[in-house]
This record gives sequence, structure tokens and C-alpha cells, in this order.
Amino acid sequence: MAVTTGGAAAGVPATAPAAAAPTTAPAIHLSPITAKSRKLSYKGPVYEKTVTGEVVPYVAPAAATQLTSTTGGSPTGAATTAAVTSNGLTEVTETAATPQPELLVPGSIARYVNGYAAAPMNAPANVQQVIWTANEIIGLPYIFGGGHASFTSAGYDCSGTVSFALHGGNLLATPMDSSEFESWGSHGAGRWIAVFGNAGHAYMDVAGLRLDTSAADDPSDQQGPRWRPLRPANAGFVVRHPLGL
Repeated sequence: MAVTTGGAAAGVPATAPAAAAPTTAPAIHLSPITAKSRKLSYKGPVYEKTVTGEVVPYVAPAAATQLTSTTGGSPTGAATTAAVTSNGLTEVTETAATPQPELLVPGSIARYVNGYAAAPMNAPANVQQVIWTANEIIGLPYIFGGGHASFTSAGYDCSGTVSFALHGGNLLATPMDSSEFESWGSHGAGRWIAVFGNAGHAYMDVAGLRLDTSAADDPSDQQGPRWRPLRPANAGFVVRHPLGL
């Protein structure tokens, strides 16, 4: 009967439910690891996380100066000691910097603020801590092997710098050299962190800023641990990232 009259067969609804609309998976956040521009300027709001965990507007110290090629000096947090040697010369030794303010900016991209990096508010806590830890050694000199015998050093080399920052985020237990980073962590760039390593050099991109001792693709042309623009390409390096980040 249902076939000849066009009626519905027994047990079948007269009106079939509409097909469910296809669902779109949420986009996965991926921090950039290349950039054509070498500009790092940022004019947006900057905040500071206090020791009590409160987030308040950041007020830069009156004497703060930006770490650029025009200053050439140490960051305001770096400590120096001077001593007169037996030959009458004054020897200045630069030691590890004191902790810097834990700077924050809205969004998912780290920003360059007076030579230091402000962590994005949307980043996981350990990614923020990697950034704040790296700020402690910005401006210290490049020393071959620095940061390998101990995380505390008067200066750092390329992999020592990366190791120090990752250790601050509880992502690395012992310092590693650049070759070891070729097999560290997980393959490829992560959502927030990408570590680039080969037999001779290592550097790291964190939330859109590059932490590197090399001045390649950086207008400042200064060596030692610094936040720098992303490179236009990262050829010649194995790319790894911490699991989940």
C-alpha cells in the first residue's frame, strides 16, 4: 500500500529528520616561525604579573633604555662587578642578570618591549615561563660553552641559551648542545615553541619571537642572547618542539 499510494510505510516517520550539519574542528593555534619583516616595534598595552599573581598595567622604570645597537649595553637587570687586576687594569665581569618583570600582552603573540619579551596572555603557563626566564639573560655576552657546565653562567652560547630558557619552563632537565637538539622532543614545529638545531648552531622561536645568540637577519647586529625578529626561512636546521607545545 505504501508503495502504490505514496504513503509512509509502517514504523517510518512521515518526515525524515534533516541531516546533521557537518561540524568544523576548531582551528589549532600555530605560532609563526618565519616573517618577511624585521621590525619588532610594539605600541599596544603591556601588563605585569606581580609576585602575588595579580596582573596590573606595566610602568617602565624611568631609566629604562631599549636594547638596540645604539645602546650596546647590558639590560637594566644585568649585574656587573669591577676589579683592579695586578697590572693596574680594571676588569669588568658580567654575571647572570636578576629576574626581570614578568611582562604580559593580550593575545597569542609575544611582543618586544624595550629589549625584552612580553609573554602572550593566551599562552600556557610554561611557555610564559620560558619567555620570562630567557629575559633574565638577555644582553649577557656570548661565551662558547656558556650555560653547559651549569645553567648559571656569566654568558651563554647558542644551545646554552635555548637550554636555559627551556629549563625555566620545566621543559628540560639538563643543558644540551645544538646536535642533541636535533633529536630532542617531538618532530616539527609546535603550537608555541620551535627549536632549530644542527651540528653548529641552535636557536628557538617562542610565540612569534626568536631567541638567538646569532645576529643573522637581525638589524641590531649584536651577538649574545637576545630576542630577535623571526627569520624569513629556517633552512639547514632540524625542527623540534616540546611535546604538547
